Amino acid sequence: MTTIDLDKVLDKAWTDKSLPEILAAPVAALKGVSDRDGELLDEAFGVKTVADLADLKYVRWAQALAALDTTAE
Repeated sequence: MTTIDLDKVLDKAWTDKSLPEILAAPVAALKGVSDRDGELLDEAFGVKTVADLADLKYVRWAQALAALDTTAE
């Protein structure tokens, strides 16, 4: 099972929310992602929520390629 420190990946307002609420949240709920970043992701890829971003095929492709990198530590 993978664990994640929500304080490190979410804006403070979202750290006490349930997983379904976080997945339905705008991408700006992620630490370091601004409202403008969220607008641009929506314009470019139709990404509105954290779940949309996680399901974006380009993100999945990049993660798969990174997983193949045997030089990464």
